Amino acid sequence: MGVQRPFLHPPAETIRLESILYALADPVRLEIVRRLISGDCPLNCSTAAPSHLPKSTQSHHFQVLREAGLIQSERRGTEVVNSLRIHEIDEKFPGVVAAILKAAKPLKCPDTERAN
Repeated sequence: MGVQRPFLHPPAETIRLESILYALADPVRLEIVRRLISGDCPLNCSTAAPSHLPKSTQSHHFQVLREAGLIQSERRGTEVVNSLRIHEIDEKFPGVVAAILKAAKPLKCPDTERAN
């Protein structure tokens, strides 16, 4: 197994509102943030992404969220732990993420429908 590249995270001062809005415009990424913010996922948060999506698609969504500055990703052994950078975002853009989450409807995913 080769050396894995480290995750790149933008410094808080370079996070742009346009990047946040773009990242949260996708219903899957919005649902990932909703699941992370509610604390409904285990520490590794691989369940934050809808399980019906291929791993490569899940990885892409996490990458967009990371590059927008919304999440922090850290490798712990074979798992990747994702956490929200909500405090940093709220300092720079007060209430933006909360307003988007409040206005958006939860995504109906096949994995959540099976659980009900």
